[in-house]
Amino acid sequence: MKKLNSDFRFNFNRFLFLLTLILLCLLSQNKAFSYMIKYKEDYYKLFHVHYQQAPDDCIENIYWLEKAAKADFVNPLYVDFKINDEKEWEKYRYLFMMHINLKLIEQHMRLGRIYDKQVAHFYDQPWTDLYIENLNKSLTCYKAGLAYWQEASLWAEKANTSKFRFLILTPIQNWEDERERIGNGELDYEKILNREIKRVQKVIADFEALKENKDAY
Repeated sequence: MKKLNSDFRFNFNRFLFLLTLILLCLLSQNKAFSYMIKYKEDYYKLFHVHYQQAPDDCIENIYWLEKAAKADFVNPLYVDFKINDEKEWEKYRYLFMMHINLKLIEQHMRLGRIYDKQVAHFYDQPWTDLYIENLNKSLTCYKAGLAYWQEASLWAEKANTSKFRFLILTPIQNWEDERERIGNGELDYEKILNREIKRVQKVIADFEALKENKDAY
């Protein structure tokens, strides 16, 4: 648990420092590299999911996804599949932004679960401060996910209007499926995140109670 705590504290600054060094080295060797990571699609390709994700892995993915959310779209000619007209281009952009925000939710939830604890056991009393600190990190991650859910829902709504009723972008069918699941309520991260937030708040309260009654143990 102490290792997880020290990892979180940060590894993020170390990651940014190392990332800067790597980028500087690559830029010095390849002038085209600055173009390669200029657009949303380029940053998204740097996002990757590990079978077992450490805090650094989640933080790295959040960094790339945030960069993707803020960058410009590539020219439609260079999208990974053929965009035939402006209507397809418009829907593609909406689906892309929806998908990016869904991935940001997933990564924040993965990060939150690393520090999460389901139950405050009586024998955890000697480490209550550490558990509370880590649970508050989980709480921060889950609350951040709510903001991304609002964004994802907005973009899904834009992609779900009547003008796109008979337009399905089959090369990104999984994004279309996400849009549909949001539209029919099958996918509702607000409900999931609020449930997790409520649970974590209760576990924190339980640990606070253990601190107050430490003499009993």
